[in-house]
Amino acid sequence: MASSSSSSQPNSTLYVNNLNDKITKDELKSQLYALFSTYGRIIDIVALKGQRMKGQAFLVFSDLAGATTAMRACEGMLFYDKPMRIAYAKTKSYATLSREDPNFVPPNSVNASSVLQNGKRGREEDAGEQRQAKREKSDDDSDEEMEIEDEDDAPSKQETFASPTSIPQQVHQPSSRLLCTNLPQEVTNDVLSVLFQQYQGFQNTQVAWSPQPNPDGTQVKMAQVLFDSPELATTAKDALDGFSLKKGWKMSVVYI
Repeated sequence: MASSSSSSQPNSTLYVNNLNDKITKDELKSQLYALFSTYGRIIDIVALKGQRMKGQAFLVFSDLAGATTAMRACEGMLFYDKPMRIAYAKTKSYATLSREDPNFVPPNSVNASSVLQNGKRGREEDAGEQRQAKREKSDDDSDEEMEIEDEDDAPSKQETFASPTSIPQQVHQPSSRLLCTNLPQEVTNDVLSVLFQQYQGFQNTQVAWSPQPNPDGTQVKMAQVLFDSPELATTAKDALDGFSLKKGWKMSVVYI
């Protein structure tokens, strides 16, 4: 973790590298959010796809406690078959500075370049944080949610899902099999796997189109999630039932 983008000084922004650079930026951001948001509220995620920034991301937490918990829990964790390397970012993000000082104005590219001291890696970090600042919105009033970007209303053409004719019946006694409902159309097996794999005993997910649309008529997905035992499934169910995958989409998790 010795890097000019990382530091041992505690910071609410984390620098993550050694990420799989074969996945798209949007998928990387949504799945990083799914994993890290269980440790604290995330303000922003910066993931750049330039040649020199591949496999790297900055995660901005609302407080130091969340960032520290996430770093300790996820350091070395396999993410898309590669162990993540995580450290505190070298400097505070513009998002954090703006929250601490309402009068803070992010420097423009000319001013930013004048304060660089660490060569290429320093320029890359500042470029990433400048792009992050441009995307800044007011986060204090928003609920925690996974930032899955909207796509066309038609079912995804990139991944084919079975369409069951009925929804599995809920049971009340603990079971090793869970049913997740009210899933947005953008959710895939990979997205749910990242969310559930942090819980011991996870085996797999099976995402499918739900035979019943939402009350407003929107087509949605559902998924079955299998664990090694009812006890391990219960831990995941208790943690993720009601989790906001995106604004207005709270996932329901029950035993089946």
